[in-house]
Amino acid sequence: MVKNRLKVFRVMKDLTQEELAELVGVSRQTIIAIEKGKYNPSVYLAIKLARVLDTTVEEIFTIEEEK
Repeated sequence: MVKNRLKVFRVMKDLTQEELAELVGVSRQTIIAIEKGKYNPSVYLAIKLARVLDTTVEEIFTIEEEK
């Protein structure tokens, strides 16, 4: 299962969902779905998010083993 801390990093950068979406070229709904864990982004989008948020993909997204 993929977990993410996208909202934490977005808030730290003082960005709205709409602003982040525009910066990476997706819809606000896509950002909402990622933050809620309902959508796992492509590698390309994950890298774009990390660059905009000045962090690494690994800091935003982690894989948790299912028990």
